Amino acid sequence: QVQLVESGGGLVQAGGSLRLSCAASERTFSSRHSMGWFRQAPGKEREFVAAISGSGSMTTYADSVKGRFTISRDNAEGTVYLQMTSLKPEDTAVYSCARDDLPDRPVLKQRASAYDFWGQGTQVTVSS
Repeated sequence: QVQLVESGGGLVQAGGSLRLSCAASERTFSSRHSMGWFRQAPGKEREFVAAISGSGSMTTYADSVKGRFTISRDNAEGTVYLQMTSLKPEDTAVYSCARDDLPDRPVLKQRASAYDFWGQGTQVTVSS
């Protein structure tokens, strides 16, 4: 059973930065699966934020975070990161990481249904 545990959320002022971490319980397979970050604000649907391939060579971002957020991974540590800078109040949400359900998928997916295991999420609140 895969377990994903996010950390690093918190309260930050607009313009500030946070780095989220997502630690996987099983490191042996993590390098074969793309990983994604999603977020859900109160009263809104879950939305895609960023994804990274198993090797880390490919990344993709939602337009709303492009140029401000950076996704990365350390397969040796079994951890995926989301560096968030120039944060805005509209970035306030619960951020969750997830694993792509298909190993070695050659493309990065933005739809949540392509991901099978999810973390519990970490709250990010950006004050104006």
